[in-house]
Amino acid sequence: MKSVLFDFRSTKEEWFEQAVFQYSKKISHFADFEIQSLKTMKHGRDEAELKKKFEASELFKKIDQNDFVILFDEIGKSIKSEDLAEQITKCEESGKKRIVYIIGGAFGVTDEVKQRAQIKISLSSMVLNHLVAETVLLEQIYRAYTIKNRIPYHNA
Repeated sequence: MKSVLFDFRSTKEEWFEQAVFQYSKKISHFADFEIQSLKTMKHGRDEAELKKKFEASELFKKIDQNDFVILFDEIGKSIKSEDLAEQITKCEESGKKRIVYIIGGAFGVTDEVKQRAQIKISLSSMVLNHLVAETVLLEQIYRAYTIKNRIPYHNA
């Protein structure tokens, strides 16, 4: 099953690019995985709603009804790594063509994006920098696959 992570990052950091490369390579041992960075707007807080609508429009161009969508958002449910592994298994068994992971932009996502997601997960109750959040997510996706495949990486 194909898996794609859509993000709205607007900056590049060398440490982040290295983390993306390493985790994407590790995840690709288990899944046909890719990351697609979608266009975002360079607007401030006063135009947050406009920015969210623009990002939603870009996202909806890339997903369809055959996708199983998992949104990582502060409104999501807090889960354990084992639960994510279980959710990925359910996605793979759902008959959908892709697992779509979404990390919203700096101001979150629109209600339409929230409604489209079959699952909403919170990475932390703390606010995380976008690059940090994406790195944590990549590590958790990799961890979930090692749990599913009983590979000794997860120590719980």
